[in-house]
Amino acid sequence: MATASETFARFVSEITLDRIPPSVLATSKLVFLDIIGVALAASRSDSGRIAIALAHSLDGKPASQVIGSALRTSPTSAVISNATLAHALDYDETLEEGIIHAGCCVVTTALAVGEACGASGRSVLEAAAAGFEVMFQMGVSAPGCFHARGFHPTAITAPFGAAAVAGRLYGLTAEQLVHAFGIAGSQSSGIIEYLADGSWTKQFHAGWSAHAGIIASMLARHGFHGPRTVLEGAHGVFSAFAATEGLRLERLYDIGKEWHLPKVVFKLYPCGSIAHPYIDCALQLRKESDIRLDDIDRIVCRTHEGTVPRLWEPLDMKRQPPTPYAAKFSIPYCVAAGLVKGRVSLEEFSEQSIQDPATLAVAHKVGYEVDPSLDYPRHFSGHVKVIMKDGQVIERNQPHARGSIEAPIAPEEIELKFRHNAGLVIEPSKVERILDIVRSLEREPDLSRLSPVLAGMV
Repeated sequence: MATASETFARFVSEITLDRIPPSVLATSKLVFLDIIGVALAASRSDSGRIAIALAHSLDGKPASQVIGSALRTSPTSAVISNATLAHALDYDETLEEGIIHAGCCVVTTALAVGEACGASGRSVLEAAAAGFEVMFQMGVSAPGCFHARGFHPTAITAPFGAAAVAGRLYGLTAEQLVHAFGIAGSQSSGIIEYLADGSWTKQFHAGWSAHAGIIASMLARHGFHGPRTVLEGAHGVFSAFAATEGLRLERLYDIGKEWHLPKVVFKLYPCGSIAHPYIDCALQLRKESDIRLDDIDRIVCRTHEGTVPRLWEPLDMKRQPPTPYAAKFSIPYCVAAGLVKGRVSLEEFSEQSIQDPATLAVAHKVGYEVDPSLDYPRHFSGHVKVIMKDGQVIERNQPHARGSIEAPIAPEEIELKFRHNAGLVIEPSKVERILDIVRSLEREPDLSRLSPVLAGMV
């Protein structure tokens, strides 16, 4: 029987654009747009500037574009910056069941390696489709299991996704891909201790993982060996990083039987995905109910116990986040911002906004109760109940995150998000040029028209 990595390698080797369903191709292009827009916006953030400075400090042949910068460098150096930028704002798409952010690593690897290889747009899309499904299949095989052990699921799976993308673009054989996956497993890492103080390491998980995947494919290309049982083995990735309860390793062998990409949730708010349905509830309450904030006694949100360590506790810290990045993983703050400001945008995660007395006053009234009936992580849902001082109860439920397959948003809304994010950095004509190129990426002979615009140079 083939090992899981051999099954993955066969899938990656055999994928062609003709075999990719239209819905997968359409979603892939939207993810490319979304990631490019988020990375451009993040290039002006504090952590983004540092990521770009890192790429400047690393020597490399000028083969790949660093997004938001005039710098061109090696694919491995460019992707450290680009993937970090793509995840820096926590504004990138999510596959709910696996709690996986794939675009930040897959798209940036496809762009960096694709440009360096002179690959066609068609080849870039094929490689990206392979990388998406590798990461997603790992995620749905361990729903919630990586988080339960204190690891970041994207960081654990992304070296494999990036290895699939780079390996496909570098022309690795199926046998070489098996070794690339074996090598990638020894580079998987990423703890979630950033939650303790709102520091930035989660952002860098994407950059380092994409870098690791490219290195793994390059080593395998030159004959370096990795273990064939890297995924399911007694000392493999799932044994090392995943809790056993809920683990479904048999699903690893189902790659290609079901396409997961059309099920991703596109983010409408720049914060942790699990908070989004709660924000929707808060915004509905503000719009549809005449709530005086001073008259609120308390706010109770139903949640699944799996989300508590990341989004709810320690409750005092979540009610008053110490940093803008910490606020992105605080449901009390996000709900309060929705009720007070009537929006949850990039501005709500500034130093000034997280210290707003009105928002913090409401955040201190937000608590939770665990509801084991919630279908998490298969679905993210929101439940907000406002209890007024006079005893009146006003409640809203959001069973599915907007932007998900159950509550879809129009492609035009994702394009509007892209226009806004990219427009923070580059002029409108360049924004529209990126849109035009990505919409028909499969017809591009290479990435020579796209890359310069990512730098804001033409």
